[in-house]
Amino acid sequence: MTIVEQVLPIVELGSEYSTYMRDTITLAWDDRRQGHGRRTSDSGIEFAISLHAGTVLKNGDCFVLDPERAIIAVQEAVQPVYVIRPRTSQDWAYYAYHVGNRHQSVMIGESELIFLQNPAVRSLLDQLHVHYTVDARPFTAALANIGHSHE
Repeated sequence: MTIVEQVLPIVELGSEYSTYMRDTITLAWDDRRQGHGRRTSDSGIEFAISLHAGTVLKNGDCFVLDPERAIIAVQEAVQPVYVIRPRTSQDWAYYAYHVGNRHQSVMIGESELIFLQNPAVRSLLDQLHVHYTVDARPFTAALANIGHSHE
C-alpha cells in the first residue's frame, strides 16, 4: 500500500504529473484533521497517509501516488451546519465567549458563525435563545485553540 507523507496544493503540481490519473477524496472536517491512517479515494484507490502533526487538509490539496500514477485531490465534504448571524459587536463577543467556553468548533465568516450540527451545539444555541438557520456546506473550523488544555 502506498503511504503518502506530504501534500501538494493543486497549483504546485508540475508537468511531470500530466499523465497521472486524476481522482478525488471527499473528506469531512474531522477526517481532514487526521494526518495518519488508511484512506480510499472516491473511485476506490486505497492508500495511507502519514502527514506532519497539525496538518489540516483543505480543498485542492493533492496526494501524489507515484506507484499508481495517480493524483488524488481533496474535496471538502458538505456537512450539516447551524448558522447564526450576529448583529452587533456585543453579539459577536457574547457568542464567541460561550462557544469557546464550551470548546465547540466554529467557522467564522464575514457576517456569520457556522457550527457543525450536533446535540451540544443545538443545546447551546437553544439555551442562549439564539436565532439560527440550518444549512449544508463545507466546514473548516477556526483553529485558534490548537494545543489548548486545562492541565
